[in-house]
Order: sequence, then structure tokens, then C-alpha cells
Amino acid sequence: MEEKVGSWWDSLIKKAAYRGYPQAAVRLDTMEKVAPVFFRAMGGNPALGLRSTVGTEHQGRRSLLERIAGTNDRVELAWADDKSLFLPEQIDLFPDKSLNRKLYFWLLALSAEYVPELSDAKMDWLRTNQEATQRCLTAMPGLAQVYQELVAAYIPLRGSMGMMPAAQAVTEKAIREALEHPGQPLSATVNSLEGIMPVHLWSHPTPPSMPAVRRKDDDDETDAEATLHNQKESKKQRRYRAKQAEQDERKNGPLMIFRAESIFTWDNFVKVNRHDDDDELGDLRAADDMDELAIARDTKKRSSRLKLDLDLPANAYDDTPLGPGILLPEWNYKTQQLVADHCCVQPMLPKNSHPTELPERLQRSAHRLRRQFQALAPQRNRRFGQIDGMDLDLDRVVRFFTEVKSGKAESTGNFYLDTPRNERSLACLLLADVSLSTEAWVGKGQQASSVIDVVKDSLMLFAEALQASGDAFGLYGFSSLKRKQVRYLTLKGFDESYNEVTRGRIAALSPGFYTRMGAAIRQSTEILLKQPAHKRLLLLVTDGKPNDLDHYEGRYGVEDTRQAVLEARKAGLVPFCVTIDREAGEYLPHLFGTHHYVVVPDATRLPKVLTRLYSTLSQ
Repeated sequence: MEEKVGSWWDSLIKKAAYRGYPQAAVRLDTMEKVAPVFFRAMGGNPALGLRSTVGTEHQGRRSLLERIAGTNDRVELAWADDKSLFLPEQIDLFPDKSLNRKLYFWLLALSAEYVPELSDAKMDWLRTNQEATQRCLTAMPGLAQVYQELVAAYIPLRGSMGMMPAAQAVTEKAIREALEHPGQPLSATVNSLEGIMPVHLWSHPTPPSMPAVRRKDDDDETDAEATLHNQKESKKQRRYRAKQAEQDERKNGPLMIFRAESIFTWDNFVKVNRHDDDDELGDLRAADDMDELAIARDTKKRSSRLKLDLDLPANAYDDTPLGPGILLPEWNYKTQQLVADHCCVQPMLPKNSHPTELPERLQRSAHRLRRQFQALAPQRNRRFGQIDGMDLDLDRVVRFFTEVKSGKAESTGNFYLDTPRNERSLACLLLADVSLSTEAWVGKGQQASSVIDVVKDSLMLFAEALQASGDAFGLYGFSSLKRKQVRYLTLKGFDESYNEVTRGRIAALSPGFYTRMGAAIRQSTEILLKQPAHKRLLLLVTDGKPNDLDHYEGRYGVEDTRQAVLEARKAGLVPFCVTIDREAGEYLPHLFGTHHYVVVPDATRLPKVLTRLYSTLSQ
């Protein structure tokens, strides 16, 4: 009973102390479709992904009730780094839901103009936000009314300056002047933000970013592998404050100040080699409770080290390589240049592939597609009255001799007919992502299947359709294991016919490794450019963003893929992406363009969408 009463009291006092308006709350996930488009339209960096930020402690004064309840000690503010734009996960600042939604749009517009200063002084933060606000209103005058509405509703929420100490009142006055009149100079000097509530209409003064910690003797590839291995970016990924700490080199570290609920065993503080069997989800939940994460460089080498990559199969079980690898460049967005011979693409054939008939479950769909795509096949149109041709135009011959007998011969000597073939000069290369993520399952109940199985079905039906159309096409798959092994699987080359061998290769596909998309697109471009066709179509089927074990994760991979797409388009190809990633709307417009991709939320519909899409693009 005592525990229940305590729970009621805790819930009641937190509710009474809460300043927001939950009934008018707007969540970030409801903005995920319009926010990236609006941000790019406002001039923001199209390479930035949209993520929810983390609450950070602030220096503002709290009421007695808030201190008792232990609430309102953190605030979620907007900020950005070189990879992502971070916004509050939820905004319930105003009692009007429309104002909360407008605040999201204002923060997006402000972030497009905000350029943080190198200095960490608080005055620089205030001035930078003031100048960014003025630039934003100048570049987008239509936002002026929205901004004035937000300021008019927001300033009363900051409380009365009469209750503040003199020094804090001066600072608060300067902030309000900057909010109301962003184009005018401040009337007072701001020396400190202590005791001042954060400004929800501005960017974060000290974002919770993690600084890079490097040593001169670090190996780039080793560091990348150590830090990025088995990491996956998430829309809800949080960022934390970091502090540098020294690694204790003794076997047993000293007693450390810690939160008992944040660890599971004492061996976390013992410097020993051990298996990593920790509960990852539990670790993340514990990290969410922390304001600051400590990072340290472990410079002491182990007495022995065993390096294994369990994702890499033995040679006896691996796919069959086709000749030596092909060296291709890769785009480094930081230096804005192509790094020559940076990646090695290895053409391969699927292991243990055997000639296979079309599965019975696909035969009905394949029959329907063949009938539909036969209409796209080149047709022969008869042309009468030709000087030369394959056959005689009997009607003209009979008419001519009839006129000769009657003495009124008017027909010319065009006595032939011809049936030329209307050729479609089209070549299509379909490139399928067969990385480890395609092992995931989609659908429910009896309709459930893995992504790789859906991709296989799509490839077979796509080949059946294109075979009926008579168009030249090739089928390839790809995955990667860092830059030195980009695996490029040949399922059907342009010089090969579609038959049981092709179906066997498709059936032998298995998921594995990662997604170095840029190198695969460049290799596909080289193959397509060799085809004698006026129109060359490059279709990419994938289930996620570009990624790999090394530094290809994040913006590096996105920018390299974008550059590869631009190179393909410049060469005259038509690149198009089909994805089942529901979050692809955040990055695919930057990679392929607004009208050159399609998202298929239901992966089971991929075979139908793929064939219909080709029918449209081939016109």
C-alpha cells in the first residue's frame, strides 16, 4: 500500500509541476515525411538525416514544485552536426497544437541558416542565433508572420523579469530584444547565461556532440573498424555529452563513481579479455539515464589477439570468383575528389547454383507478365507500294496488268511490300542488394517470407517479363566487406540468354556482408555503357542505406553513392532506385533525385511494382 501511495504521489506532483501541454503535443514522427522536404526547400544541407535529440541539463531557474518533483531540469533543443539534424522528439510548449507544429517548421528553417561560431562564448551563441533568425526572415519573408506568432506566444512563457535578480534580468532583456527584433543590435552586454531559461526558438548553445579523439599513430582503417563495427544508425539514435578520461592501465581499476543501475557486473571495470555477451538493449537504456559518457583510449596491447571475421565464409563455401578484381575510384566528400583505385570489385558467380525450373508459385504470374510484355516486343508493320522489298504487292501487280489491258495504265512500278521490324533500342541492368539485411522477414502468418526470397522472386519475374519484351537486360547482385572486397554477382550477363542456368543462379543467392553501393553502381555503369542501345536503364533494388564496416558508414557512403549516380546520369544512363526502406524518403531524394526513386512499404508487392515500373520507364 505504501508503494502504491508513493507512486500516486509521484505521478500527481510531476503532473502538477509539468509546464507543457500534452493534449496539444506534436511528435517528430508525424513530421518525418514533410520535414526533410521542407528543410531542403529552405536551403538546408540535403545530406543531413532527421533525428530526435536528447534532453540536456540547463542553467535556468526552476520553481519549488519543479525541484520537489525533480522535473524540468532538462530541455530538448534543435542542433545539427555534419551528419544529422536533431529536433525535439515532441513539442508541447504551447496550448495550441498548430503553434507547436509551426515551431517545428521554424526550427527547420532556422537550422538551414544557422552557422555555429568557432568560439564557445555565450555572447557568440546569442548573436549567432539572432543573425541566423534575421537571415532566415530575409530569405523567406513568408515566415515572418509565423515567427511573430511564435514569439508573441513564447515570451509570456519565460516568466516575469521583475522576479529575477538584476544581472539575470539584464540578460533576459537582451534575449527578448533579440527575439522580438532580430535585426537590431543588443542594448546590453550578455556576460553569463546562469539562471536563464533556454530559448526554444533558437539552436542549442552547447550541443551534446561527441568530439573526435585521435592520436598521431592511429591507423584510419583500424579505428574505423573498431568504432563502427556492428553499429547501425537509427532514426531515434541519441547523442550524448562526452568527456575525455584516462584509461587505467592496471589489471584492476580503482573504485569508480558510478550508477549501480547502469552496469550488470563488476567485471566491466576489470581489464581482462572476455566474451562480449552483454545485453545491448539494456546498455542503451542505461545510457539514456546518463548525462555524460566517458571515453578513453586504451593504448596497452593485449598479450595475444585473435582477429576473426565470422561473416567471411571459407573459400570452399564462398562464391566463385571470375578473374581478378577490378579497381574503381571512390568519392571523398571531405576533399571533394575521386580517390583513384580505392575499391576492388570482384565479379563472382553464386556458389552451388544448379539449373532450375521456374517455381510453381510464380508460373501464373509469369504467364500473365509474358502476355503483357509481349505487347512491348518489336512489331512488323507492312508497307505497300515499295520499290524494293521481300515480297510482291499482289494487289498492285493485278491492278497494273488490268490497267495495261484496258489501255489506261497509271500505276507506277512500286510492286513490292516490306515488313520492317520496329526495333526498340533499350538495355536494362537490374542491380540487387543482397547484403545481410535482406535476411530480415516481412509479412505475417503464412504470407511471411524473408526479404531475400522476395528479391529472388522479383528477379525471376522481372526476367520472365523482359524476355518476352525482347529488350536486352542483365541481372546482377552485390554486397561488400570493406573497400577491398566489393562482391559483384553475375546472375545474367547481357551476352547470356535467360534460361534454367539463370534461374539457378538467382535461386542460389544468399544474404551476407554489407552495402558499398557506390562501387556497385560504378561497375554497373561500365557494363551498361558497353551495350549498343540508345536508352540505358539502371535499376537498383535495395532495402537500406549505403554502409560498410569502415568509414563508409554515414555521410561518406551517402555522398559516394550520390556521386556514382551523378556519374551514371552524366554518362547518359537513367538510374532509378526501388527500395523497401520506409525511411528512404530522408536520403533517397539526395541520392537519386525527387522523381527517380520509389518506396515500396510492403516488400511482398515488390515483384508487381518492379515490372510495372519498368513498363513505365521503358516508354
